[in-house]
Amino acid sequence: MIPGLGGQETSRRIKASPTLRNIPLILLTAVEDRQALIEGLGAGADDYIAKSNSFDVLRARIQAQIRRKQFEDESRRNHDQLLRSELEAAEARAARELAEAKAGLIEELEYKNRELESFSYTVSHDLRAPLRAIDGFSQALIEDYGDRLEAEAQHYLNRIRAAAQRMAALIDDLLSLSRISRTQVHRERVDLSSLAQTVADELRAQSPGRAVAFQIEPGLSAHADRGLMRVLLDNLLGNAWKFTVRAADARIELGAQTSGMDTVFRVKDNGAGFDMTHARVLFQPFQRLHDAADFPGTGIGLATVRRIVDHHGGRIWAEGAVGSGATVFFTIPLARGTDQP
Repeated sequence: MIPGLGGQETSRRIKASPTLRNIPLILLTAVEDRQALIEGLGAGADDYIAKSNSFDVLRARIQAQIRRKQFEDESRRNHDQLLRSELEAAEARAARELAEAKAGLIEELEYKNRELESFSYTVSHDLRAPLRAIDGFSQALIEDYGDRLEAEAQHYLNRIRAAAQRMAALIDDLLSLSRISRTQVHRERVDLSSLAQTVADELRAQSPGRAVAFQIEPGLSAHADRGLMRVLLDNLLGNAWKFTVRAADARIELGAQTSGMDTVFRVKDNGAGFDMTHARVLFQPFQRLHDAADFPGTGIGLATVRRIVDHHGGRIWAEGAVGSGATVFFTIPLARGTDQP
């Protein structure tokens, strides 16, 4: 009956507050009619007491609300404890199941690796041996009986030898690709400039008749696996060497640039290039964008490079144009917890 904010509106506001709604609320009023009682309880009051009642009644009603609140609090605590216990039990079950699943996956992976190693041995031993025999006996026929064979027969034998050698090279590349997936990455500071210079010197020694200008930026380094970086540069620089064979002024460049938090390395050449519409398949195994008669190879090299970069958590992509050369970009991010390469 108070003007403005009366008892019923006060009850509604208290019960609408998330922080106050659980506090027992008793309306003490001079209004004693039945309708006022109904409206007061409807407004959210937990009890309704007329002022005409004695203090003993008020005390008893307050004690009853306190007991009710204590019972509710205890029930809520028990419910929360039960929920926590169930949650902890569920987390323990999930952790146990995850550990069991992880152990099962590791065991299966180890089994698959043993199978793969067995297959690799079979490929390297059982398949290479007959290939060596085919190549060797074909060569023996040419050397020992070449003067008795017609030119066409000698041509056929040479084609047999070339096919056997291509198959042997393909087997070697496939085994190398397979080994990279199983290789543990041992990171250290790798001087890429020095490593690239070594690869360049070896390429020149293999083809001393070629004049190729190498431009290797000094001071390039990466926090990476040294052996895998050697394989990567062997393939990228070797590719550039191969595809610049018809360039009048062959040039191969190794450089780097900063892009955000990454160092982006690049191997660039002015060789045959490629059509950018096929860029998405460039790093897939056996995807060749040039005729094998023009540029021999197995189609495994760039797939190997991509796997090495993936193994280090980096990215790789390429840009080029037919007849205008190609550039392969890649990143080798720092290992987690490493501040300096």
